[in-house]
Amino acid sequence: MAAFVTTAALVVLPGSPAHAGAIGSTPVATFDHQIGGVTMKVPTGCMFTHIVSGDGKNITHQNAGVDCGFVGALNSGFCNWRIDFTYVDTNNKTYRTSRGKTHTECKINPMRDNAPQTLPRYGRTCAYINVNNVRRAGQCHHITK
Repeated sequence: MAAFVTTAALVVLPGSPAHAGAIGSTPVATFDHQIGGVTMKVPTGCMFTHIVSGDGKNITHQNAGVDCGFVGALNSGFCNWRIDFTYVDTNNKTYRTSRGKTHTECKINPMRDNAPQTLPRYGRTCAYINVNNVRRAGQCHHITK
């Protein structure tokens, strides 16, 4: 039986058969980006979180998004953003990417759910947030036996 493992946290859900999940967060570093010639600043205080649940190589739920608090909650939001999910095998080779839609509106809490799926191999799944086609944060979980 496979389990999702992360260094951030491991959540084991009750029930039979056994299911496993993982949740992890990473800070989004402060950055500036241009929107229509205007410089927008995303300050400290935002976290990018990736959640995965399933059983073995079957992912039943996966989502990722940004939450901002304190000064970060006062920013103008993330503009021209998209969230991508990638799947990497145990040889560190990316074999699948689910590229998200680019959202032109500015949003303080961008989020994306990904469709359930069965993976062909073990390795890891990662989520990344991109702003103006620049990767700003990422978070991964290992999928192992």
